[in-house]
Amino acid sequence: MMRVGVLVTEQVRVFDYAVATEVWGLDRTARGVPRFELRTCGPHRSMIPMTSGVTCVPGHGLDGLDECDLVVVPGVQNPTAPVHPQVRAALRAAHARGATVASLCSGAFLLAAAGLLDGRRATAHWLDAEELARRHPDVIVDPNVLFVGDGSVWTSAGVAAGIDLCLHLVRRDHGAAAAAEIARTMVTAPFRTGGQAQFITRPIPAAQDQVDDLSKVRERVLHDLARPWTVAQMAGLARMSERSFARRFVQATGGTPLQWLLTQRVLAAQHLLEVSDLPITAIARRCGFGTALTMRHHFTRHVGLPPRDYRQAFGPTHDAD
Repeated sequence: MMRVGVLVTEQVRVFDYAVATEVWGLDRTARGVPRFELRTCGPHRSMIPMTSGVTCVPGHGLDGLDECDLVVVPGVQNPTAPVHPQVRAALRAAHARGATVASLCSGAFLLAAAGLLDGRRATAHWLDAEELARRHPDVIVDPNVLFVGDGSVWTSAGVAAGIDLCLHLVRRDHGAAAAAEIARTMVTAPFRTGGQAQFITRPIPAAQDQVDDLSKVRERVLHDLARPWTVAQMAGLARMSERSFARRFVQATGGTPLQWLLTQRVLAAQHLLEVSDLPITAIARRCGFGTALTMRHHFTRHVGLPPRDYRQAFGPTHDAD
């Protein structure tokens, strides 16, 4: 059973804390999701004030993180407040023994204070990104992405992006089907394309008929992923010029048409690797990659594992290739 520890410190953001408990704290084994052990860990086992007048009594002290496979650090109301030395030491110790450490929103400031983000790409809420870069110049701050990580240390942008990161970590460790089932019960998308740059300034909403047209285009493309779709072909389905289509598509989804298409191809490949015995070459053709080599390149870049390794971890018990 995977152990997940949520670090609770003063003025932790209630939403971030709730995201972690919603993803890993509920028993969804009846729906095919693995069982998790969720621990709340804090500097002391007495009442800790969070935001919005909510309090929490952690079930474990900081030593409760010692046996956790994943440590989640929610954002805090005042990210520039000093971080207790014991908290910094606990985060460093968890990382040193091989646990994955992930921050949500302004929780990146705690990881930076512990030195875990030095030399790494990281993100935080776009309102806090500039301050994170100013206070921690050794951190490579990317204010545009929803989340970023290198396998052992992860950071997410603000608020809802924390859901994206948590579902990504479930997908990485337990497969796309488990992440999709959790997302379904949370009534949210299992994967969002684009980055938080789309939220910094509010785009002009597309007219309702245009949004509907784009939805129909996406549905048509998803039903024929094997086809080598071009932006021109998709724009033709929407009866738009390529330029207008691309602009409206970004407004509607947060990513370009080709970014969205590539993501859908990868997700389709993940599903087939998990549930079918189709050869990888056949999956590559069915999902529109054309060749196994092309699929391997994009799949590895998005998922972090080559298709064959992913199948061995999450797919049928024998390999058809």
